[in-house]
Amino acid sequence: MNQLASAGGVGLDVRLTMSDAAETSLFSKDRPFPARITDHRLLNQPGSDKETRHFAVSLAGSGLHYKAGDSLGVFPCNRPEEVTEILRLLGATGNEPVSPAQLKLTAPISLREALGERLALSKPTRKIVETIAAQTTSTDEQAKLAGLLASESKEMLAHWLEEREFVDLLAEFPGARLTPQTFVDHLRKLMPRLYSIASSPKVFPHEVHLTIAVVRYETNHRARVGVASTFLADRVQVHSTPVPVFVSHSHFGVPEDGAKDCIMVGPGTGVAPFRAFMQERVAAGATGRNWLFFGDQHRATDFLYGDEWQRWQVEGKLARLDLAFSRDQPQKIYVHDRMRENAAELWAWLKAGAHFYVCGDAKRMAKDVDVALHEIIAAQGGLDAAQAADYVKQMKKAQRYQRDVY
Repeated sequence: MNQLASAGGVGLDVRLTMSDAAETSLFSKDRPFPARITDHRLLNQPGSDKETRHFAVSLAGSGLHYKAGDSLGVFPCNRPEEVTEILRLLGATGNEPVSPAQLKLTAPISLREALGERLALSKPTRKIVETIAAQTTSTDEQAKLAGLLASESKEMLAHWLEEREFVDLLAEFPGARLTPQTFVDHLRKLMPRLYSIASSPKVFPHEVHLTIAVVRYETNHRARVGVASTFLADRVQVHSTPVPVFVSHSHFGVPEDGAKDCIMVGPGTGVAPFRAFMQERVAAGATGRNWLFFGDQHRATDFLYGDEWQRWQVEGKLARLDLAFSRDQPQKIYVHDRMRENAAELWAWLKAGAHFYVCGDAKRMAKDVDVALHEIIAAQGGLDAAQAADYVKQMKKAQRYQRDVY
């Protein structure tokens, strides 16, 4: 999810009546609510290559409200050990006052607070390389930096920076002693992460559930992590550590008419909002059929919320469940392959007015699903490419085709 697990919130309707305004929570993105995690468990089974976790976040006492399809914004903190290493490399105590212009502060804050809670420590840019080159006293460092900054080295510099975070640059070029203020001026704001909510307020009115892939990897011989996912997984203590959160309201949601059918495509953590959709429609007594396409690596270890989907299927609440576990057979199979295998029935549902939803990876999965959808509509509907594209365009206009991709 998942670093930006939503297409983005549309915000509260500005045309609030007085009574509406009186019921609006005092908490927002600008004033996040200090929530508590009440449940935290690993969803993958032993042997999985993935680390996907389920979190329950209490909103009790916040006045915050959400709907199925909304996202929860989480303000994370950086890893303390990384902050400590940066302070060491800067030769700083952490008590130095700094005023990063990007934060628009009315008064200075401590360097430790800036690095720990307010600024991002990843994705260095050419600007910091230029600053280090101007300030280093080492001739060897100057020569290396000159090569990286040469006009013909743009691609090399971009690749070199992709492998590094700010701590790497301080470690690799100790000849440049940057002041705390100079250093923080190169950092971006630490932004909140949006995660698609995996629960319905009809079932869980005072808490939200999140489905988060914990990010851990290595570059430049250093262990890297997803800031927010490991903040929640490693450093937040259940029931005790406050987690600043807010609700991001979205266009993404179940049909207003409960008699409408829903086709949901959500591999991996993209399944999160569809768990919320199912809870919502079952609790509301919606009569429309539900069809889920879900995929991941292995059924035995990565069938997220598998017991719940199978229970809904047995109870007749989930009419169709098509699974694509990519690595359970020699040839990889994905959700768009399952769509093509069921093209005739998928088209029948669409012709009957079904709503089509996609959640998850925008770079590949959502594009592949969109291509498959166009092809299915063209082939099954007897349409040419332009007519199929127009059909999809009309689906979007009628809000029958919605995407929550990141």
